[in-house]
Amino acid sequence: MLNLEVREHDREIYERSLRDFLPERLIDIHTHVWLARLQHRASGPSRVVSWPDRVAPENPIEEHLECYRLLFPGKRVTPCIFAGLIDEVSADASNAYVRDSARAHGLPALLFALPQWEGEEVERRVLEGGFLGIKGYLNLAPVYLPRQEIRIFDFLPHRQLEVMDRHGWIVMLHVPRDARLRDLVNLAQILEIEERYPRLQLVLAHVGRAYCDEDVGEAFEVLKNTEHLVLDFSANCNDRVFEQALRAVGPKRFLFGSDLPILRMRTRRICENGVYVNLVPKGLYGDVSGDKNMREIEEPEAGRLTFFMYEELLALRRAAERVGLTRDELQDVFFGNAARILGRAGFRGPPSA
Repeated sequence: MLNLEVREHDREIYERSLRDFLPERLIDIHTHVWLARLQHRASGPSRVVSWPDRVAPENPIEEHLECYRLLFPGKRVTPCIFAGLIDEVSADASNAYVRDSARAHGLPALLFALPQWEGEEVERRVLEGGFLGIKGYLNLAPVYLPRQEIRIFDFLPHRQLEVMDRHGWIVMLHVPRDARLRDLVNLAQILEIEERYPRLQLVLAHVGRAYCDEDVGEAFEVLKNTEHLVLDFSANCNDRVFEQALRAVGPKRFLFGSDLPILRMRTRRICENGVYVNLVPKGLYGDVSGDKNMREIEEPEAGRLTFFMYEELLALRRAAERVGLTRDELQDVFFGNAARILGRAGFRGPPSA
């Protein structure tokens, strides 16, 4: 059973600032489900941050759906699901759990793909599993590459992108490299995907990991010239970045994603010298003293913290108000854009709002 305490303070935030702002139906384009017993983490230096593991050791589909019922009373939310982090050992079992969960609950799903798979194998796995595309991740790049030198094509190879383009499938991209969205190599390869694979549906996760103002650079000057790329704002609370993205690509190419289960975290995010820091209640997530992205705070400030999910949505509301989004445009951001993308990839539900 999901252990998630919704406090009066949280409910007040939802009722006062979010219930009427959100449409009745939402599609969450970016979520993870997995079972701890199916996971395997390879030994050796990690290429990813460790703090998300403190939020949820696993996220069974039943708890995933219950989380929406608790956080979004009066709304209907359809998540697009994919596995948590995988490796060669856990890939088959983790993807099979996502496949079975999607079939059991009528949900859209993506295959978490290993870069060593040939194009034909990825195609077969997507078709046999009823997936709508693939999710790739930087930790799957060849082990000899230092984390800061990983490029997009090291974990999303062209042979797989060619298959995605042929079918018009979705590719969920979490960009690598320390400079994040502003990185010139990332931007060049995003533009290359846009040009070479026009039918592929590229979703740039987390607004390109631009969590702090310093992560942007000239990125939106470059990306405003794209035609197909869409951005999700999962696990991001930077309303200034949201505003720039909306002005660059418009509300038809900006869509809601959460990155659940980590958005169950009780936190407020700040940036210091270009580094994001999650402020969390003291003791709630164990010893975080060695994590540059985590900092404990004490009462009474800690008692005012709400869910990461609500912080993200409040940031989007601030950006939407500054840009002047209409109700119809908000409907697109939270439902219509994802429904269109999923439909093009072959998903036959949920029906249009």
